Amino acid sequence: MSAKFAPKFTITPSAAKALMRIEAVKQVFSDLPITPQMLAHLRETARLFSTHYSTMIEGNRLTQEQVAKVIEKDQHFPGRERDQYEVKGYYAAMDEADRMARRGGPVTEAMIQRLHALVESSGKTRVKPTPYRDGQNVIRDAGSRDIVYMPPEAKDVPKLMQQLVAWIGKKDDLPVPIRAGLAHYQFATIHPYYDGNGRTARLLTTLILHLNGYDLKGLYALEEYYARNLSAYYEAISIGPSHNYYMGRAEADVTKWVTYFVEGMAEAFEKVRDQAQIEQSKGHKDQSKLLRTLDAKQRKALALFQDAQEIGAKDIAALFGYAPRTVSLLCQKWVEDGFLEIVSASRKTRSYRLANRYEAMIAGDD
Repeated sequence: MSAKFAPKFTITPSAAKALMRIEAVKQVFSDLPITPQMLAHLRETARLFSTHYSTMIEGNRLTQEQVAKVIEKDQHFPGRERDQYEVKGYYAAMDEADRMARRGGPVTEAMIQRLHALVESSGKTRVKPTPYRDGQNVIRDAGSRDIVYMPPEAKDVPKLMQQLVAWIGKKDDLPVPIRAGLAHYQFATIHPYYDGNGRTARLLTTLILHLNGYDLKGLYALEEYYARNLSAYYEAISIGPSHNYYMGRAEADVTKWVTYFVEGMAEAFEKVRDQAQIEQSKGHKDQSKLLRTLDAKQRKALALFQDAQEIGAKDIAALFGYAPRTVSLLCQKWVEDGFLEIVSASRKTRSYRLANRYEAMIAGDD
């Protein structure tokens, strides 16, 4: 086992250019407007894209449209139960990664274990952090069944993960995008679980970026870049002279992966910047501070008020695919939280409006 994680790589001219592109977007993005309209279209789209593409990389057969129906309406697709569970688990894990990023602090093994537990949870939120694998696993080619990669033995996994987490938290001059990309690579190298390693690696990458100010307000999806050309993704991350961890993988030069990763990140950042600049041209004001006070369901519900000042419980039910009692409890909580106000108190025709500050935000007056 390698004494510590000390990755070997060179920042190529292409990688250096990509890093400058990332920093340029990060610099201008703080001054660009994030409006309810933009958030409704981009943030949820980014999350659905991330879920679709990250699970697709692992062989999930649901289309992008079907993923949205599973998440938004809990729709069932016969014969695709495992795919549905994967989608729900990844989406729940993304929610948790968002919460972790808002809380701040260093990445810990417990955080990684919780993210993995959620990835494998079928969408449940009450999970116990999953321990690392207790035996050997082998990654094989889906077609030929040839061994593609043999990870380190289970006895070495805890120490390797301790070293990785300590390395992630190091304070030095290494650019954050490169640190995130290398963490992705090393997590995949260690392969600490029997299943869910790729999805957890991609979530860990996003968490590191968000914790260090590279979140672009949650509007980008790196997974789309990976999935568009899976062969390039696997080629970039499959480094070393042998398929065996102990025969060169740990000491391999990872320049190719670093270049691939930061170029993809630059591309994803620039797509979001372009859309934000379109919003800026419309004269919209930045609403991100107020929007961050809302949870994911509340942000989604804002879309209902784009064309109507008042909505009924049936509108909320249709948006989320909820039963009447579930909607009633949800609306009651939103009223208590100061998100909604009751307009009509009739049980049969109860209607709601946004609280003043959110209504002003929708109107562009806040």
